Amino acid sequence: MSYLEKHAFLDQLISIPPQSDLGIIVVIPAYNEPDLIASLKSLHRCGKPNCSVEVIIVINDGENSPDNVKLQNATCYEAAQKWSHLRSGIQIKYHPLYIQNLPKKHAGVGLARKIGMDEAVRRFESLNRNGVITSFDADSTCSPNYFQEIHAHFDQHEKCDACSIHYEHPINGSGDNNTYAAIVLYELHLRYYINALKFAGFQQAVQTVGSAIAVKSKAYQQQGGMSKRKAGEDFYFIHKFTPLGTFKELKTTTIFPSPRVSNRVPFGTGKAVGEILENERIYDTYNPESFKILKQFVHLVPDFYSSIYSTIKKQIAPQLIPFLEEQGFENILQEIKTNSTDQPSFKKRFYRWFNAFRVMKLLHFLRDTHFPNVGVREASMWLIGELQEQEVSEKAAVVDMLLWFRKIDKKV
Repeated sequence: MSYLEKHAFLDQLISIPPQSDLGIIVVIPAYNEPDLIASLKSLHRCGKPNCSVEVIIVINDGENSPDNVKLQNATCYEAAQKWSHLRSGIQIKYHPLYIQNLPKKHAGVGLARKIGMDEAVRRFESLNRNGVITSFDADSTCSPNYFQEIHAHFDQHEKCDACSIHYEHPINGSGDNNTYAAIVLYELHLRYYINALKFAGFQQAVQTVGSAIAVKSKAYQQQGGMSKRKAGEDFYFIHKFTPLGTFKELKTTTIFPSPRVSNRVPFGTGKAVGEILENERIYDTYNPESFKILKQFVHLVPDFYSSIYSTIKKQIAPQLIPFLEEQGFENILQEIKTNSTDQPSFKKRFYRWFNAFRVMKLLHFLRDTHFPNVGVREASMWLIGELQEQEVSEKAAVVDMLLWFRKIDKKV
């Protein structure tokens, strides 16, 4: 049974045949979106790659969505239809869809992404092509080289199944200064978290932003497609690939997600910005002590293969032992060792178990039992000091810390 037969939520949605040279399909979920056209204009201004491109816009609402949302969606759909009709051509085509009254159990951004990405699979399968599907957002924009760099990336890295794309929230402009100040704190938290994981030596430390993902169609199908989760679907989707060694980071183009306040999902950027504004620009993140303990644990991983657990256990930080026991670590470790022929295969299997989700659970455990969250400014000062190997001034501005992390994160 094919992926679409087994996993597709809906039947075929687009009847127009794709261009024979179709290589990239962008999928944009849109819910209660007032400014979708700005995102479409940004994509339309991009330089064209050596293939044709399609943009699938999944305007969606649930059976329990408020009437004002459905009215906004209808307005958005009409505007997208008119705009797309005038601009679709041979090199780039736009397909606005309006999917109404999705079941309340699943209605949300994850299902909307899945519907669009599954339709992209259907179009590539009709051509027997392993094209690239990119996930975008209806309130994001991008650099003019977006399509060209995505095409070049997968052309140059044949074994790459999926990638994250560098992103930067707007931190100044014509909008509200308080909102810009809030997004600085939130993005600083995101970059601190990933760089702290890298500091600890964790191998699957990558950004997981829904508007900044690209994946090959075949790999998308092999990993069971996009999750229907109402939030966090990007995190779970990306981390299907990170343990496989076929995931990369694309740093030569940039996505610019919106910094606006939003309650469309239960957590994420829009929700966090609103909370920061309510808390008068205070935002907490994971305690540096937790990453120091994680680093110590990761350093022991090679020894787990050759040593008896009862011996190596003495070297594990005592704060971690209850968490590991709760996870059944000793039995898991023995099972991994039994099924590993050498240390490299052990390491690969180990990190399939000790994945990004389990690491986050570990950090939550340490937060709740030993090391409470601290201010993101304080935590970032510590990490930048560690990475620079010199103390950061107490007067350092949070925006300067964010720019420092951006520079580090964009290094190719």
